[in-house]
Amino acid sequence: MFKKTGWPLLSLLLSACVTINIYFPAAAAEQAARVIVRDVLKNSGQAPQQAPKAPEKGPDHSYLDRPHPAWLLAGRLLERLVPVAEAAGADIDIDTPAIARLRKSMQQRQRQLAPWYRAGAVGFNESGLVQIRSLKQVPLSQRNRLKKLVADENRDRNALYREIARANGHPEWEGEIRKTFARIWIEEVPKGYWYRKEGAWKRK
Repeated sequence: MFKKTGWPLLSLLLSACVTINIYFPAAAAEQAARVIVRDVLKNSGQAPQQAPKAPEKGPDHSYLDRPHPAWLLAGRLLERLVPVAEAAGADIDIDTPAIARLRKSMQQRQRQLAPWYRAGAVGFNESGLVQIRSLKQVPLSQRNRLKKLVADENRDRNALYREIARANGHPEWEGEIRKTFARIWIEEVPKGYWYRKEGAWKRK
């Protein structure tokens, strides 16, 4: 019976074990995003809104602990291979010169954008970018300046998401990096800032 079902299952498990390192490390990406977002928003003059969450636990392979020799062998292999695979994807590197430049640029721009965030003229959208919400609070003489600030900020944010994915050897992660940052920006915005969720603007 085991030959019919056990060996194919064992092969599947070992195959999954070997390829686990290509999965997007969501918990590590969230921690990295929160570090950068808080660093940028610290010039808003308000404390962060939420403490970082604890990293998610790795997959539980305790169900492999069976008395059959093949299962024991699988357990030993998994003990050796899974930590190596997980280690390969456990961290997100954000300490590169390119990322540092983008962080500094965004942090400096925050001083200029903060008044418009508080006024409700600009908010955060679901794509991890900033967006002009209303120009009613902006004097006509300053509107072009604000539009340029928003365009420059979005240029840096797009470059940041792309660079984080590239720096970690997985350009295909850019979309997941963006989604993670989009959520963290909204979680960390100070009270009184505006954000867009499901197509509707809301105030924190």
